[in-house]
Amino acid sequence: MSFRKKLLLLFAATVLLCVAVISASVYSTIRRSFEQANQDRANAVAAQFRSEFQRRGLEVVRKVESVAASETVQHIALDMNRGATDSSDYVSEARALAGQQQLDFLELVDNRGTTLSSAQWQAKFGYPETAIPAAAGPGGAFLKREELADGATLGLFAVRVARVGEQPLYVIGGERLDQGFLSTLDIPAGTSVLLYQNLDAKWNPKSLLDLNGPAAGADKIAPLVARVRDTLQESQGVIHWTSDSADAEVFHAIPLTGPNLSSANQSGANRQLMGVLLVGSSRRPLIELQRQVVSTAMLVGGAGILVAVLASLWFAARVTRPVVSLAEAARRVAAGDLGAKVEVESSDELGELAASFNRMTEDLVQQKDRTLQAERVAAWRELARRLAHELKNPLFPLQVTVENLMRAKQKSPEMFEEVFHEGTATLLAEINNLKTIIGRFSEFSKMPQPQRRPTQVNDVVRSVLRVFHAQLQEKNQISVHTELAEALPEISADPDLLHRALQNLVLNAIDAMPQGGELAIRTGTLGDRVELSVSDTGSGLTQEECGRLFTPYYTTKQHGTGLGLAIVQSVVSDHGGKISVESTKEKGTTFRIELPCEPQPWQTGQT
Repeated sequence: MSFRKKLLLLFAATVLLCVAVISASVYSTIRRSFEQANQDRANAVAAQFRSEFQRRGLEVVRKVESVAASETVQHIALDMNRGATDSSDYVSEARALAGQQQLDFLELVDNRGTTLSSAQWQAKFGYPETAIPAAAGPGGAFLKREELADGATLGLFAVRVARVGEQPLYVIGGERLDQGFLSTLDIPAGTSVLLYQNLDAKWNPKSLLDLNGPAAGADKIAPLVARVRDTLQESQGVIHWTSDSADAEVFHAIPLTGPNLSSANQSGANRQLMGVLLVGSSRRPLIELQRQVVSTAMLVGGAGILVAVLASLWFAARVTRPVVSLAEAARRVAAGDLGAKVEVESSDELGELAASFNRMTEDLVQQKDRTLQAERVAAWRELARRLAHELKNPLFPLQVTVENLMRAKQKSPEMFEEVFHEGTATLLAEINNLKTIIGRFSEFSKMPQPQRRPTQVNDVVRSVLRVFHAQLQEKNQISVHTELAEALPEISADPDLLHRALQNLVLNAIDAMPQGGELAIRTGTLGDRVELSVSDTGSGLTQEECGRLFTPYYTTKQHGTGLGLAIVQSVVSDHGGKISVESTKEKGTTFRIELPCEPQPWQTGQT
């Protein structure tokens, strides 16, 4: 993956991560704030309900006390204490008293718990009211289930006692706790209030009331109410009215309890669940706000990615352009063009890097010049030493021969003729040897510059093998194996010099296998270069010998001149290539030549 793509992915990932983190944080904050606001609204409605409940309870208590203190009730209580046996005269008294005090419920009960008069259900006359004495006392209002002719209902009741003598008369009065009570509450916008009257042992959807009466969709509320009925604890749940999540509401269910009216338990420890107040808050503002956050996040994310793309392109162009230029210059330097320069376009780190690269190439040029000069001096010293050594060997026989001739002339003139002929033969042989040495040195020092033209390396290999065909046939113990790559590209080279270099390598391989072996020549491509290898299965070389193999006048053969491989290296170097050797003792040697497919600028004079 390129640096530009990596930079683009890094920028885009950074933008997306930032947008995601911010959006998630905003999303979470909004959700917590909404839930807190819902809780606050539910608490406010519940507090308002309790406040209204307390106010209405005090009002009910006041009205019941007024009824208990009225002359009618006092007269009835007095008649009861006098032993009046006919109580049917009081049947309609409760309705009249209830109308005066605007009470929905009012009953008069004697000391035996028998109903004397009922405003809400006159037919209840004579029926027992066993729970009333347990609830009697100076306490406040309480919730109570009340049976009516058309069914049960929930009411807010108070009980007071009218005492005129020893037998008490109980006055039980109350008001309905239904949708009328809910309408008195100040309900905030976006909030709904429901009341479930817990009048039956099982769930009754008709007992769920809203401001207009029985509430719709009661079955969806049932599980929440069931939890409250089971635990007598506040509970909370989300009610989905439709498939649209924005239509959902969060309901807080608050239990409404009344006293235990059984005479068996007067402590009030076990309180009855009389109803459930449900305060719902619409989730539409939250859902719409969350959708807006998501939409905004997507919009910001898209815009951020677009900005990231543009920024990465600009930044990558600013960074990669000098880096690519620097890499190209480095490749040119690696190929041998030490004059490569990089333009310094800025004063930052990249500019400093480019300037350092330019200084490095200048130092390399100077170092190369110094190295070349030192190598030339060392090479000519080595050549002079080698030449002196080669010339010294034939000079000694020449000197001895001349001295023998002089001694023979002085001491034995009669033998001079015989010594003269023998000495002159020796002189001529050594002089020819000197001429051969000087000729080889002259040949090495006058290596011609390559005359380049399109050349097929495979053709050069075939022409060299034709030269050695007869010699290889005589030495039939040497087998030749060739692997010439098909469609090998042409190179710009001097075929005669390449022929001469390859000929020297083949000759060395043959000399390395006096007892026979295998000669292998292979060609192929290696990137933008053509590779030529010559392998033998001869005696091989040591690492030290491989290191000195291309030094002029260094040879591992008894009768070698030490110039063959030096000439090969010179030819390869003049063509802009390189030669290497790999050898293992007693296993063989391989020479590899790499030649560029195209001429280099400094070789052709182009810039």
